[in-house]
Amino acid sequence: MKFRTLHTSFPRKRESALTELNRDSRFRGNDGVVEMDTKNIVIAVIMGIAAGWLASWVVGGYGIVQYLISGVLGSFVGSYALNAAKINLGIRNEIGRDIATATIGAIIVMIIARVLH
Repeated sequence: MKFRTLHTSFPRKRESALTELNRDSRFRGNDGVVEMDTKNIVIAVIMGIAAGWLASWVVGGYGIVQYLISGVLGSFVGSYALNAAKINLGIRNEIGRDIATATIGAIIVMIIARVLH
């Protein structure tokens, strides 16, 4: 007697481009480190400026350098904080999710900078 299994296809969690890049060995150097090309660096800078600008609406501040620094640092802080708290933003658009995460982190970075200053 043969049994058939019912295959249900659950939508897979869409991984970020960075996660896919880390898995793809074509983008790894000889030492296993992911190499960033100019395009990825420019995208990270633009997203950092956007996140810093959005965070400045909440916390205050001005200047493209402040936007850049707080946004790029905020992307690391936001990723760590949201992963540690096991919070899923529920944003399906990868770019929107990354900017929202960086903005949350930039707000945290700006508040800590103001407290320490």
